[in-house]
Amino acid sequence: MSGTSLDGLDMAICHFEYTSGKWSYTILAAETLAYSNEWKSRLSSAMDLSGLQLSQLDVDLGSWIGEKARDFLNRHNEHAEFIASHGHTVFHQPEHSLTLQIGKGSHIAAATQLPVISDFRSLDVALGGQGAPLVPIGDKLLFGEYDFCLNLGGIANISFELMGQRMAFDICPLNMALDLLARQLDLPFDDSGEIARSGSVNLTLLNQLNSLSFYATDPPKSLGKEWFDQEFYPLLRRSGLSFRDLLSTCTEHMAIQIAQVVKGWNGRMLVTGGGGWNTFLIERIQSHVTAELIVPDKLLVNFKEALIFAFLGVLRWNELANTMDSVTGAKQACSAGVIWLPGKAS
Repeated sequence: MSGTSLDGLDMAICHFEYTSGKWSYTILAAETLAYSNEWKSRLSSAMDLSGLQLSQLDVDLGSWIGEKARDFLNRHNEHAEFIASHGHTVFHQPEHSLTLQIGKGSHIAAATQLPVISDFRSLDVALGGQGAPLVPIGDKLLFGEYDFCLNLGGIANISFELMGQRMAFDICPLNMALDLLARQLDLPFDDSGEIARSGSVNLTLLNQLNSLSFYATDPPKSLGKEWFDQEFYPLLRRSGLSFRDLLSTCTEHMAIQIAQVVKGWNGRMLVTGGGGWNTFLIERIQSHVTAELIVPDKLLVNFKEALIFAFLGVLRWNELANTMDSVTGAKQACSAGVIWLPGKAS
């Protein structure tokens, strides 16, 4: 996984079993390889590249991911049947039938000499879907004991059952915004949300953020960096507020938007993603909801998304549906992902 918050490459070695009609999992090893400043710069500017430059970045990132995945497996003395790679999202515009994740699967396969499954979103988009979120099928089959699964990554999204049907959608930007503001203070992130805690909520900006039209749109719906750059961030930039107050106001906005989704509902909410370590954010969400927020162990908080994309790969490898049309709005569910077979090494 490579998320929109640009914190690094998440890698997980996962084992799955299907017995008595139920899936189970084990994470054998996992780590996040932080991006160098060069990679952060190249990926953050990917949207502005020419076609040729973007194609080169696609190849370079795929080769780099392949090299790191090979080293990761060797370090842990593990053999994988295949690699499932989400890649790094550059464009996500399902309204134009367009989504692009770079990190070329063919080059990962060449570097590792393992089969690779990549490009998980394109087929769903071609079928009229949002191509996101894709994690809910993993929530349903691996974490069905929870009433809600809340992911606090670059973008906050949620998954739950409603009248026997899985519902899921993006809620609001999260670490995409908070980490960007923290970097203005020369910090990689706001540790535990303490800077946000020390700031003040600006009601004018809070009302502007809460009034963005996306929030009034019914699901299926998803967010991309384009929306953040065009709709969300300009409001922050024009506010004239200190970064402390911006962090505080954004945190409150995110808590409110998450609460709007589960308003009045009880139950257990599994909370994962980097935002799970933002103590102040968790406190603000809990203050607005009646559901019980459960932040699990470090391994699951940090690597649940990587785990589930490995699971999407398992479903694809076995030609089983790994998307949910009830979630994405596609014409039908599908078994999405391109399989690259490297053949035998000489």
